[in-house]
Amino acid sequence: MNIINYPLLYFQMKEDALLGILIGAGIEAMAGDLRSLKATLLDYLQKRYKKYDDYPIVDLKEPRLRMVEVGIRPAYRDKSGSYPMSHTLQVRIPAVYGQSEQGHYECYLPLANESFYYYDPRQFEHLVQHAALSLLTYYSPEQLHRLLRRPRPHLDTLSLKVNFKRNLYGGGFDFERKFEVLNRLAEAFPPKKNVLRSSTAMPEAAWEREGEVREVVEKLLGARSNVLVVGRAGTGKSAVLRQAIKKITSQSRRQHLDFTFWRILPQRITASTKYLGEWEELCEKLAEELQAANGILWVENVAQLLQIGGEGPEDSVGAFLRPLLQRGMLQIVGEASPQEIESMRRLLPGFAENFQVVLLEEMEEKKAQAVLREFAAYAGKNLRIHITEPALQLAYQLLLRHYPYEGFPGKGIRFLGHCISEAMQRKEAEVGPRETVAQFARQTGLPELFLRDDLLLDVAGLYQYFNSRIIGQPAATEKLAALVKIYKAGLNNPYKPISTLIFAGPTGVGKTASAKALADYFFGKGQRKSPLIRIDMSEFQYPGQIVRLIGSGREPGQLAKEIRERPFAVLLLDEAEKADPSIFDALLGVLDEGLLLDAYGREANFRNTIIIMTTNLGAGGRKSIGFQQGEEDESAYLSAINHPFRPEFINRIDSIVVFRPLGADDMRKITLKELEALKQREGLTKRGIEAAFTDRLASHLAGTGFDERYGARPLQRSIEQQLVIPIANWLLANPKASNCRLVLDYDGKVTITSEKL
Repeated sequence: MNIINYPLLYFQMKEDALLGILIGAGIEAMAGDLRSLKATLLDYLQKRYKKYDDYPIVDLKEPRLRMVEVGIRPAYRDKSGSYPMSHTLQVRIPAVYGQSEQGHYECYLPLANESFYYYDPRQFEHLVQHAALSLLTYYSPEQLHRLLRRPRPHLDTLSLKVNFKRNLYGGGFDFERKFEVLNRLAEAFPPKKNVLRSSTAMPEAAWEREGEVREVVEKLLGARSNVLVVGRAGTGKSAVLRQAIKKITSQSRRQHLDFTFWRILPQRITASTKYLGEWEELCEKLAEELQAANGILWVENVAQLLQIGGEGPEDSVGAFLRPLLQRGMLQIVGEASPQEIESMRRLLPGFAENFQVVLLEEMEEKKAQAVLREFAAYAGKNLRIHITEPALQLAYQLLLRHYPYEGFPGKGIRFLGHCISEAMQRKEAEVGPRETVAQFARQTGLPELFLRDDLLLDVAGLYQYFNSRIIGQPAATEKLAALVKIYKAGLNNPYKPISTLIFAGPTGVGKTASAKALADYFFGKGQRKSPLIRIDMSEFQYPGQIVRLIGSGREPGQLAKEIRERPFAVLLLDEAEKADPSIFDALLGVLDEGLLLDAYGREANFRNTIIIMTTNLGAGGRKSIGFQQGEEDESAYLSAINHPFRPEFINRIDSIVVFRPLGADDMRKITLKELEALKQREGLTKRGIEAAFTDRLASHLAGTGFDERYGARPLQRSIEQQLVIPIANWLLANPKASNCRLVLDYDGKVTITSEKL
């Protein structure tokens, strides 16, 4: 008999309650004292070994405990992006580390159920900091605060007697080899854990997909085929795979078929390798151990196998595994979208043909709503959260309209899961229509006006909003108001961007300000990040720079990354005419279908964005073609715009909005608007100081801040130089001044007079 010594990390949660974590095994238990805790864990290990010939593998000779402190800035995350908090938390987590019997070193981070190898003990400090930071970055603020409340742990050991020479499943495989690569790179699924049962908002069920589950089981067990579950995002691919694997595992144990499943992320194959040929050797060992374990590899993202390893798909991990799949030396199950499977066929012919496809069609409305009701019943029974029928219907309608590019039931279950989490945090027992609308607004930034049919559009208020933000541009105000009306009526095409516009006109007349106003109106009600994505197209003047914008190979471009983070946004492509024509050829699909696909089938969806391009084309020659100040000649702008852009590009633009030059009255209104904004600056408000500006000062600033060539752009510079600097000097000279009024006038120079309130 041989002895395995498991490191045991335990926490004194209460006076009579210890929480124990068996390092490297993913096993947790609670007991009243250390002796009872060890007895409980040992009893579980012995039963598992006796029944399944299985036990966790840990080979640390002298494990040690180190508390690792990491500075983390907590952030809330959802589909629309990441929203960091203002403060940094110092979080301490335990790390158990030591030398293995093979001579290398290993470190476990038990609270995250992660581990890593290293070969030089001097690397430990740097690597453990990097690993802890990488893991904790994705923790929610609530999870981080729970870690802070944990008591300091202690380390002990637990010994299990096993026979290393005992054959696994009657096969001839010497278990002394311990599945080194499998245990290092993959995780057994379903996980064998002795964890206190906890409630979860996401049940592992495949409601209304029983037929597809049976098909996966038959293909895996009957023909021993490689299987790829193919469907759009949200159609239930992962749920089908989980249920199929659980069925096979259960059937395997009853019939002594001894199938095992191992779940792996493709990037883990190459993440720990640094020498030429090292990942190829890992793949060979992985296939050998899978054969010995009668194992099937569950690859979470099969298309990613073609993205890692070498320089391209032809020398990737997928290319290396292709002959193993063809000879039946490796069995893989995974999932892919229709776009991803097409990209695999194009990039590496013969790879996708090794898989039998189980296609998940779009779920019908009745079935989708039945799944949402099943989920609501689960939440009511297990989580004590009641989701009302009106809330279910409203969630379905909102998701159907605003998320047309994702499928049911996945998007519905994810959204309701967010609603349940919010209800649990607020200690509420019900999710109704009000909570549904509020959650949807937080995720998208859309105001309730667009989410509730019972709210009527205040047309007068709509025009007042845009007229207060956009000065001197009635045509632009009218066009943006019309866009809001169409969206409110639900008449926009859901399979294209909400709208695609070109803002044309001289510089400094409000094109960018109009885009900001539209972004705030449409998407500014819930998102913490700005709903305006601004890209300077003058940075893409050469054909080779398209890679930075669109992306190439494994790295997504700037455009794809921004839209994936904030799918509900206004995309502003500034100075569009300065970009290379090849850029706009690449954007034809975005304007037409609202989709951008890269070479690997990864999708960026623009169907919830408003795309605005700004240009100065046609502005430079307005006087020579008969323009008069305050007039606009749209045909002249259209003629100028049609010159650099191809007709098929212009045909995909919904509207061209022409901005006219600003007049004297417009400049005065803009000046007053800027002065009102100046009153709200922190240096004045925190001291309780009010600022008052005379008409003479406003007229002076409006005159000096206007330039016929640059419009209103010099105004802010004029205000900063002629007004902000004198106010700053006055505040520094009067540090105790507070709760007073500053009257600012102009009499050859700016004068400041202080008055008591």
